[in-house]
Amino acid sequence: MSTILETINSPADLKKLSMPELKQLANELRTFIIDNVSKTGGHLSSSLGTVELAIAIHYVFDTPEDRLVWDVGHQAYAHKILTGRRDRMPTLRQYKGLSGFPKRSESPYDCFGTGHSSTSISAILGMAVAAKTLGKKDRSHIAVIGDGAMTAGMVFEALNCAGDMKDLRLLVILNDNDCSISPPVGALKNHFTQLMSGQFYAQARDIGKAIVRPLPKLFDLTKRAEEYSKGMVAPHSTLFEEFGMNYHGPIDGHDLEVLIPVLQNMKQLNGPLVLHVVTQKGHGYAPAVDNPTKYHGISPFDSSKGIVPSSHAKTYTEVFSDWLLDIARKDPRVIAITPAMKEGSGLVAFAKEFPSRFFDVAIAEQHAATFAGGLAAEGLKPVCTFYSTFSQRAFDQIVHDVAIQDLPVLFPLDRGGLVGADGATHHGSFDLSFLRCIPNLVIMAPSDENECRQMLYTGYKLDHPAIVRYPRGKGPGVPVEKEMHELPLGKARRVRTGTAPKGSRVAMLAFGSMLAEAKAVAEKIDATVYDMRFVKPVDADAIEEAAKNNDLLVTLEENVIIGGAGDACLEVLAAKGLLADVLQIGIPDRFIQQGDNLHLYQECGMDEESILNKIEERLKRVE
Repeated sequence: MSTILETINSPADLKKLSMPELKQLANELRTFIIDNVSKTGGHLSSSLGTVELAIAIHYVFDTPEDRLVWDVGHQAYAHKILTGRRDRMPTLRQYKGLSGFPKRSESPYDCFGTGHSSTSISAILGMAVAAKTLGKKDRSHIAVIGDGAMTAGMVFEALNCAGDMKDLRLLVILNDNDCSISPPVGALKNHFTQLMSGQFYAQARDIGKAIVRPLPKLFDLTKRAEEYSKGMVAPHSTLFEEFGMNYHGPIDGHDLEVLIPVLQNMKQLNGPLVLHVVTQKGHGYAPAVDNPTKYHGISPFDSSKGIVPSSHAKTYTEVFSDWLLDIARKDPRVIAITPAMKEGSGLVAFAKEFPSRFFDVAIAEQHAATFAGGLAAEGLKPVCTFYSTFSQRAFDQIVHDVAIQDLPVLFPLDRGGLVGADGATHHGSFDLSFLRCIPNLVIMAPSDENECRQMLYTGYKLDHPAIVRYPRGKGPGVPVEKEMHELPLGKARRVRTGTAPKGSRVAMLAFGSMLAEAKAVAEKIDATVYDMRFVKPVDADAIEEAAKNNDLLVTLEENVIIGGAGDACLEVLAAKGLLADVLQIGIPDRFIQQGDNLHLYQECGMDEESILNKIEERLKRVE
């Protein structure tokens, strides 16, 4: 039997449907998303929470002529399906398949690429100003942003700018689901809670009635839903009104009979507008409703059973989590900081055991780094953890507020290197390059689980800022020593000595996660292998030794080649006046898209076979 969903190939098809058909479509969409994500993995709970919202937006507005930006974008699966990509959903997050985030090259309905949080209002404001400049006065501009993303400073910079522009057709939809990757924290979260209070709505009841009275059906509906009719427009003392935004809401983000008329009404209004909708993460799928964080970003699973825990070797994140607990029990000065990534960064156990020494500062990497600097300046031992890709946001603060003052802040960087299905926006491709140039900063890259633990301890013991950069997922399975010891600063370790004859002598200088590939290749060509350990200071003596005793040096890193660890080796050779044939292996000069890491390694020429082929080709030149 055919479904309504099968008839929807573009938003234009939505406009032909009755209200009962739209409701049925929402149910079918939710089932379709669950079925597909259970097979591909992806961001489930957030996408289930925005099904009705996506339908209502595309029903009311004329996309893609009207511009729509989804903040972060991991909640946009319904949007993708409704805009002609239903048949490609089985390829979601797969190699050369559909991206897990909005992507300009993928569809005209994705007018702006997203992946990192809190960018939508700035982007849509730019588009609205462009439309005004180009004389496109009737074009609407919609940004959908979650309450978690509202905690970033960039949002307030955008609101401050937008509030002065009264002649734009700009609508910000605040998707309030009370749950980012980690639950929202801080004063802003409390502000949104206050918006939901009875006292607040009692003050706004008369204004709310005035807004909906021109729409008799909507007025009747809002009377039946008292919690929403009480506050259709907030008093001028609210946050958004103070920024010059015309605030409306909250309304039920799952009620199409409310959503659609309100959006139709607001479509006719000029000026910067805010519509506050209340949704539920995981809506329609009980396991995701009960634990939205667990179902935020998931691997394939059995949708009938939900996610079933399984035993596995420790991930690098778990190694960090264990180390942090151990060191915190020994040293009361240890403070843990995360920008809204408590679960992903392995800080749940620490937060439970040491609540007074744990700080989730919300989506605010810049603040996190400087806050850590302040703690360090007063003699505490802050451990400020980022995902590699998000550390980009804190570059200035790491330079200005930590490194210049040589403050002993430890920055564990999770997800360094390729991260698979999340793709270009989430790969940790650049950190070694942009951090390596900062004075006073020590950078370490562990090759296995035990090295990770000892490097974390080494960074903790240093009286300088330090970074320990480790990959996503499991290591090679090396047992972790409970006892902690400092590594000699800037010293590599030779893990294999080759005996190949002159003309085919190869030394492989491996950084971090690339040691496994280096050792595998070395066994086939009888090469020497160094676990370089330190990206900064890099071991100049080891590099000189390798250059003098071998015909070819091969540097390997899970970072872009430009400016990375391999370049650090070239700088040593140049400084010492040594001539050497050097083959650099790493991420090439392009953005790498989503896919499983095996395919991505092959694409980048970083897998075992590719490395071997490159070495053999280069050795032919030596001969």
